[in-house]
Parts: sequence; C-alpha cells; structure tokens
Amino acid sequence: MSVTFAQGFSAAGVSAGISAVEGKKDLALVVNDGPLDVAAGVFTPNRFCAAPVQWSRKVVADGHLKAVILNSGGANACTGAAGYQQSVDTAEKVASLLGTEAQSIAVCSTGLIGELLPLDRVLAGAEAAFAALDDGEQAGADASHAIMTTDTKPKTVELEGTGYRIGGMVKGSGMIAPQLATMLCVITTDADVTPELAREALSAGTSVTFNRIDVDGCQSTNDTVLLLASGASGVKADPEEFKALVAKACASLARQIIGDGEGASHDIRITVTGAASEDAALACGRAVAASNLLKCAISGNDPNWGRIVSSLGTVPPDVAPYDAEQVTVDVNGVRICEHGGAGRDRSEVDMTPREVHIDIDLNAGDAEATVWTDDLTHEYVHINADYES
Repeated sequence: MSVTFAQGFSAAGVSAGISAVEGKKDLALVVNDGPLDVAAGVFTPNRFCAAPVQWSRKVVADGHLKAVILNSGGANACTGAAGYQQSVDTAEKVASLLGTEAQSIAVCSTGLIGELLPLDRVLAGAEAAFAALDDGEQAGADASHAIMTTDTKPKTVELEGTGYRIGGMVKGSGMIAPQLATMLCVITTDADVTPELAREALSAGTSVTFNRIDVDGCQSTNDTVLLLASGASGVKADPEEFKALVAKACASLARQIIGDGEGASHDIRITVTGAASEDAALACGRAVAASNLLKCAISGNDPNWGRIVSSLGTVPPDVAPYDAEQVTVDVNGVRICEHGGAGRDRSEVDMTPREVHIDIDLNAGDAEATVWTDDLTHEYVHINADYES
C-alpha cells in the first residue's frame, strides 16, 4: 500500500504527459488528511539544487505540510527564476484544489536537468490526480509507479508500530551518492508526533541509511526525503520506538535502491570494523565504495582485493588512523587479505550470489560502519549514454 498504508493519507498516480515515455504514470499526489499535518524534510546539499528543492525546503521549515506533488520526466533544475516560479505555480494549484495555502504544499521533481517542465501538463495532471485521490492499496501503488525514472520496479515499505503504522515509497536507481542518494522519498505515518520528533527521527534515520549508499558516486540536484504524520491513529508514539521504525523504513528503501542500481549485477555490502571511530569507519567504507575499478572487478566476478586496499589507503591517517600491516579483508567469508598482504587464494571466493560482502577489519579500535554499493556493468553505460526522462 506504500504511502497509503498509514491512516489519514490519500494518494494518486496519473499519466500527465510529462515523461518522454508515452502513457507512463509520471505525476503523483500524496495528501495528508489529518487531523495533524506534521512534516519534516531532508534535502540534497548540492549547490545546484533544483527549484522544487528550494521551494520545499522553505515550506517544510515550520514542521507542517498538507500534501506533496511529485513528477518524473523533468528535474526542473538549473532553470533559474522561471523554474522556481513553476514550483510556486504547482504548489498554488494543489493548494487551490485542497482549499489550503501554497506554503503547505511540497513539490518534488526528477528527471532531466536544465529544462523547464511543461507546466500546463503538470497543472492538468494535478487536477487529474486530485480527482483520483484514494486511500486504498492501488492508489499507493500508482503513486509509487509515477515517481519512477530509470527504476525497473517501485520501491515501497510498510511497518507496524505500537498502535500506529509507517508506509513509504522511494525512487532511485542511478546518480546515487551519499548525502543523500538520488531519490524522491515520501514516508507517511499515522502516529501522533511533534514536528521536533519528526525532524529528529528523519535526520537520524537518513544519516545511517540513505547517506550510506553509493551506486555511481554522482550526487543529484533533486534529492528529497519527506516524512508526513497525520496523527490519525490517535496514538502518541514512543520517541525511541518511532525513531527506530523510521530508520528501519529508510533502511528498507535505501536497500531497495541498491537492489535496483542501473544495470547492476551485484549488490555490495562493505562493512568496516575495528576502526578508531564511526567517522573513520565510514570514511574507509565510502572510499572503497567509490572505486570504479573495484566495481568493474566485481562485475566480472573478480574479488580483486588489491583494489579494495588501494582505495582504503587513500583515506588520510588523521581521518582514519590504522596500521596497514594489521588490516584484513574478507570477501564472502574468505580472508583474501591478511595483515595487509595476500591471504587465501581469491579463486576460493564464490562470486555467484547477487550480494557480495566485503568485510574490512582495521584492527585499530571498536567502531564500525556499513556502506552499500553496486557493481558497474556495460548496461550502466548504455542506460546513461541514452538517458532521457
């Protein structure tokens, strides 16, 4: 049921003619029917952030939203004042349909950078989506399909708390790098929470999930993660349970992005243990995840540990102190690097599973961190050489 799993939400996904793919659902609307309108947001730090990011960051700052409208088929990024006005016009249109103010409507876009949206189609699509609003399973499914670009499948989550629910949807397949990953994400809950708790839960949840996946090292201009709370369950959520469940929802959606990485044939989990601090472990994990050489090796079913340690060695000592001669590396349970040198023969590693587990022990402390990435295949090149939304 995606975003309609939680009580107090209605949604729709329609074909508005925005996408270059004829007949594709390309506009989604998610409405918080209340009684609360609590919201929180996390956005890309990219300095070329898109117009809808600029708008949505501003309107969610007070901790309240009534609805979010999302389109695929165009990013509305690097479009200047005209692009920003399109986001304003879109918010005003949805607000007029819902009988509220534009400042309570978030706007999200994804697709090709540098072009204005066909605004007439967006506004007509908003009307069609409003007419199709429903709180059922199909409505949530339609919304999750409408935000897809190069995704091969919708990505959703449904979780049960103590008397309340959390649902969500995300799109993301390529142009994925930490802070955030390339995504549009809407998470809904019918728990009774304050804006402060919503912000804390979303910030904490994204920091250890969406900020720790990397498909291709390319950060988007449009990343947006929104958490909407309706309070429709009437249950005041326990703060710690709520934070844990939001993090679990983010983790599920982030993992689904990795599982649908553009052209990927392997999902790669990199866990760094024995670090002096979590930041050190994370820096090491990200350095390994960023190696295109390693990704290509994994694509060829080659557990080339030399590419792992060479990337690990680029992390400055003041960021991650460790002794290279104490480092071990296991791939799928086989220790192929021992004390910074050759371990067991790499031919012993079974590379046939979809998941590849790289476990690095720095032997320099007690902290650890995990990062997920994908391999790089010929298909990734084809997708991005021909990319249009």
